[in-house]
Amino acid sequence: MQKVIITVLGKDQVGIIARVCTYLADNKINILDISQTIVQGFFNMMMVTDASAATKSLKTISEEMDAMGKEIGVAIHVQHEEIFNKMHRI
Repeated sequence: MQKVIITVLGKDQVGIIARVCTYLADNKINILDISQTIVQGFFNMMMVTDASAATKSLKTISEEMDAMGKEIGVAIHVQHEEIFNKMHRI
C-alpha cells in the first residue's frame, strides 16, 4: 500500500469535495480515511489515501492537484505518508 496524505485548505465554497474526490477516483486513488471541518467560513480537509493503483507518479498527482486547487481557490498539498509523519513529529 502506498499511503498518501492530502490536505485541502481555503475559503468554503460549493464543490470542493466533489472536485477532489472526482480527481482521486479518475486516477484510481482510494480514500481510506477523511476528515473535514468548516470553521467560520474556512474549509479544512485531510484525507489518508491509497495510491498504489494510481497510474501517475506521486509528483504528477501533486502537481495536478496543486493546479486544481489554484483553479478552485484552495491550497491542496499531497505528501507521502512517511514524509508527512517525519514533518509532524514532535
